[in-house]
Amino acid sequence: MEKKAVAFTVLAAVVLIFALNVVYVLDVRAEAYAVDWVNHRVEVLYNGYIFINDTFKISGIVPDSFLMGFPYQYGSHVLRCVAYNPSNPAQKYNVAVDVPLENYVGFFGVNVSLTPKPEDGIFTVGFVLSNSLLRQDAQNTSLYTLDFPAFPSLIVNASSCNASVILPSDAKYVSGTIAAFNYLTNEELPRLTYQPSNVTFLLTTEGIQLFTVEEFKREVVIGGMGEIAVSDSYYIKNQSPKQITSVGVFLLPNASNLAVKDEFGRKGGTTTLADAETNRYEISLTLPVEIGKSTRFIVEYTLPKNYIQKSETDNAELSLKLFPYVNYYIEEAWVTFTLPEGAKITNLSFENSSADMTYGTIRDVFQEKITANKHGVFFLDSLTMKVAYRYNLLWLSFRPTLWAWALATFGCAVIAIWRRPKAPAVPVAVPTVVAVKLSPEMIRSFVESYEEKRKTVTEMKSLETAVRKGRIPRRRYKVQRKTLETRLGTLNRNLDDLKLKLRSAGGKYADLMRQLEVAETEINEVEANIRSIEMRHRRGELTLEAYRRLLADYERRREKAETTVNGILIRLREEIR
Repeated sequence: MEKKAVAFTVLAAVVLIFALNVVYVLDVRAEAYAVDWVNHRVEVLYNGYIFINDTFKISGIVPDSFLMGFPYQYGSHVLRCVAYNPSNPAQKYNVAVDVPLENYVGFFGVNVSLTPKPEDGIFTVGFVLSNSLLRQDAQNTSLYTLDFPAFPSLIVNASSCNASVILPSDAKYVSGTIAAFNYLTNEELPRLTYQPSNVTFLLTTEGIQLFTVEEFKREVVIGGMGEIAVSDSYYIKNQSPKQITSVGVFLLPNASNLAVKDEFGRKGGTTTLADAETNRYEISLTLPVEIGKSTRFIVEYTLPKNYIQKSETDNAELSLKLFPYVNYYIEEAWVTFTLPEGAKITNLSFENSSADMTYGTIRDVFQEKITANKHGVFFLDSLTMKVAYRYNLLWLSFRPTLWAWALATFGCAVIAIWRRPKAPAVPVAVPTVVAVKLSPEMIRSFVESYEEKRKTVTEMKSLETAVRKGRIPRRRYKVQRKTLETRLGTLNRNLDDLKLKLRSAGGKYADLMRQLEVAETEINEVEANIRSIEMRHRRGELTLEAYRRLLADYERRREKAETTVNGILIRLREEIR
């Protein structure tokens, strides 16, 4: 009995010593530095994404790493996290996201590596959160509700904290868990603060529009005389409960000769300069973007020649910021630079590029191109591309010389044939081609039959889902499927005949039928791929993350192809009117 008592006493002493050491280490670390102040800014970007900006001032011994976070419920909405020097945003610090906030649960932690040490102990941590945290009222679309973390969660107290919500200047406060947009001024922030909050505000202008820029493609073409033509292609999806009739876009500085086109190359709307400082233009769309639908439009413009600096006779350099003043979040961005024919790249560099950015060169026979790709772009991505190349102006005569040689060769061939002794003419029967004359009724029949086919296919998919979930008996399913297959076969035969007639009409109708076949092939391939990854996921060959990523990519491709089909049907309906 005495041995057990002695053992228990020794064990208790060891545990007590260990606990005292842990407390001592924590106290020493807590006393090593202090947070003098923190500025917490929650800004809503133009397309509804949220940018949280936390600037800290540390005194004492600046640690090698700094832990912070916020309530864990917001962790799934984090798209980007960057830490940087606020006086020089190009100086970035490494961050690790979704880490434990020491031993405390319920927090989404971020570990910032403060190397090199921030000047005066001041640094900023920024987060981009998805626009699903901003809700727009369906009945009163001028009313918005924002869900956000009111304060950062720190492992030490902050002596002073300023917190605010940044919205367009004409936004008006309505209600919320905070009293105003500037809801805290120079007050102490306790450690491990956990405070999810919301605010409802009224905005009658278009200062905020809920949409996603799923794809952005910028093509920069440099001419032989230094002229620069730019084409910006946007693929956006409407996330708001109302139609989108206009969109704000940010062009490169000193843009001129603007033109807007839809995805088919037709004139797509008008442009209005909304902010000269940031070069933001308001683009009015010819066709509004319906709720939950997507659209693509292109903005074309030119840049002045002074973007290109010539150092010697045959040497030139282009320096261009890729995404200046962009006040929205872009899911995926592509940038392509096309040099003049005959130009050779001598040096290529990207300043302030991040690890997830990829770029390279493409070399054709006479021309070189540069491509760059980046996922998740916003205004802190101050990427600057510098390309130096060698170009001889004699290449300007390359194409005219080729045409001259071609015309000379053709002329010689014509003269040789003309001077050749002629053989006696033999009458040859030439088959006549009967042109198909299209009528509005024929086009209307095609459009109606195609819509009926899409409706039948949708009914078959719904029937498959119903029988799989046991909503209808198997026997009834077979009867209904047989009926739908018969109807679909009749529609396909009718559509094949009408497609042949439209293709035989030539011109724009033949071109539309080719585009339709390409889109249909894409839809069929995507659906086959979706079925394949579903089977692989069920068999355990694909992880959940890989399955979701592939599914999202296939859904985007299918939506793009369906948008093309809808556009073709719209153009055919216009021909009927």
